[in-house]
Amino acid sequence: MQLTAVFMQVPEGFIAFVEELPGANTQGETLEEARDNLQEAVRMVLDANREIAERSIIGKIVSKEPFNLSAP
Repeated sequence: MQLTAVFMQVPEGFIAFVEELPGANTQGETLEEARDNLQEAVRMVLDANREIAERSIIGKIVSKEPFNLSAP
């Protein structure tokens, strides 16, 4: 699976976000810093979503398995 990172130059540097992942956005003084920060932002969003999901299934019988999104 490949996601789309969007970078926009602004007077303060660059803003960045991932089109397919709401909440994964950041900024940086340079394009490279924005890229690095976006990696961290994506990890943080995924970790937060995982934590929310884990709390929602406490005490429930569930099955978990790895999931890979393949190309259509």
